[in-house]
Amino acid sequence: MRLAVVDVGSNTVRLAVADCDGDVPLPVHTAKRRLRLAEHMEPDGRLGEQAVDDLVAAVADAKDEACRWGVKEPFAFGTAVIRDAPNRHQVLQTIHTETGVPLYVMPGTTEGELTFLAARQWMGWRAGPMVLLDIGGGSMEVASDRSRTPDFVASLPLGAGRLTREYLAAGDDPPSAETVRELRRRVRHDLRDVATRIRWEGPRTAVATSRTFQQLARLRGAAPGRQGPFVTRSITRRDLKAAVDTLASMPVAARSSLPGISPARARQSLAGAVIAHTAMRCLEIDTVTLSPWALREGVLIKHLQEQAPLWREKVIGTQHRVDPSPAPPASD
Repeated sequence: MRLAVVDVGSNTVRLAVADCDGDVPLPVHTAKRRLRLAEHMEPDGRLGEQAVDDLVAAVADAKDEACRWGVKEPFAFGTAVIRDAPNRHQVLQTIHTETGVPLYVMPGTTEGELTFLAARQWMGWRAGPMVLLDIGGGSMEVASDRSRTPDFVASLPLGAGRLTREYLAAGDDPPSAETVRELRRRVRHDLRDVATRIRWEGPRTAVATSRTFQQLARLRGAAPGRQGPFVTRSITRRDLKAAVDTLASMPVAARSSLPGISPARARQSLAGAVIAHTAMRCLEIDTVTLSPWALREGVLIKHLQEQAPLWREKVIGTQHRVDPSPAPPASD
């Protein structure tokens, strides 16, 4: 059986095609298209006409490519950039009408559950009690447990793109030390209750996913992606403090010259480093191991476990439902 997922994030639309005949999804093909949706948001968080047009084209392309790889109905989902948009229902309706692809929106906690599931599958039971950190463009998910699925999940408005817009979009470049301190205080404040819970749990292993952690680890000397997923990659809290200092001292235009920092993510790289370092400090984590499996793989693994199509409205995770498209427009 071959399945495909389309992941609509703040910066990119990613397609993953996998053979799912065994217990784990085996990757066959991946593709991505950069959109930078967050840069086309209106002040109130709405996705503008150009952003929606670009998104329609990207989803249509992903559907066509999935068909070429033998999957007629990819499962497409959007993360925080879609979930938090005030015109979300209109965006979902337009995508479905124009492409024939229903774009689903999961609650942030469900994203955390599925990402934890994938990371647990990758790390194995030897990881023991585990905490997961996932920093996206619009939100940050934290999950922990000692079993296959987490008993604690939190989704916080601490995405690297979101905090870049709120704290680093205007003013000095590079930002002032006081601006960076304000950003750090915001992260500490929002993480306060979560940190108390995780410290009480005392996880044995800390795992991180997302491009934010991958690029920061590469900046601090981790193996490049071309060496494959089976190379162990990690990053320490001390490494992240050094990354914050380096990125905060440079203008945005110069950051993309650094190892691991792509031009598309150079602007939000500082916020990502501050979030990552502050989170590890608050949660009293010294080192995180990077998992190459994350939300997309979690969706595929969930399908394998339940042997039922995820694109039908059904329970995903412990208590949440996928919010399907199309949906009636919300009153403004």
